[in-house]
Amino acid sequence: MPESVTTGIAERVGGAFGVAPATSGNYAEIASTVTGPAGQVFVKAASGELSVRPLRYELAVTQAIDRHPPAVRWHLDSDGWLVVGTEHLAAPHPDLSPGIADLDLLAVALKGLQETPAPGESWFTPPARLGFAHPAMDGEILIHSDLNPANLIVTPHGLRIVDWAWATKPAPWVELALLVQWLIGSGHSAEQAEEWLTQLPAWTVTDREVLDDFASKNASKWSAKSRQSTESSVHDLATWTGGWAAHRTASHQ
Repeated sequence: MPESVTTGIAERVGGAFGVAPATSGNYAEIASTVTGPAGQVFVKAASGELSVRPLRYELAVTQAIDRHPPAVRWHLDSDGWLVVGTEHLAAPHPDLSPGIADLDLLAVALKGLQETPAPGESWFTPPARLGFAHPAMDGEILIHSDLNPANLIVTPHGLRIVDWAWATKPAPWVELALLVQWLIGSGHSAEQAEEWLTQLPAWTVTDREVLDDFASKNASKWSAKSRQSTESSVHDLATWTGGWAAHRTASHQ
């Protein structure tokens, strides 16, 4: 980074600082825990257009939601870099296996987020985020769209949600449909995942054919990706989304 950027960070953390790179996350050029005289802060920094845009999304989310995302301590624009310092959340990820209490924390968080409107228009649309469309996907709610356990943190004050780079503006049920794959990946059967989601009104009022269409298109997308990728995560998602689509097809026969 340019010296002006590192100087700006030092000013905000109280002086000389140490850096411990994050072990996950892939859109910001820099994602690290920074420790200075003023304490610890989590810092993301980006300079390229494709990485600055999602980082600006994360900033905007904190203005729309005041509890679940990490609080922004400061941010700076300097020499083409956007740098954002947020509270450092040193806590475990949840276990979303069937019957585990962490699922209750997820339910509480979802019930609040399902009622959060997306301010303005500068968010991903469902087609831009997912690569497929259906009229029923359109809406006005702000969703995370990637609630995998690595983006969830269990704290004494409830579930926190990080990495809002894919914040999207759809109908509320879309968040829940995207959660199915992560519930299956955590050990739920497709039937168990759907049953768990029935506690959320947006799921129960969504037309069966709409969910069928979503499951089919999402499975086709990940199946196509898996044929072009050797990444295990892509193949896992192809398996999980394919399992859900197959379940929905079988349940109508």
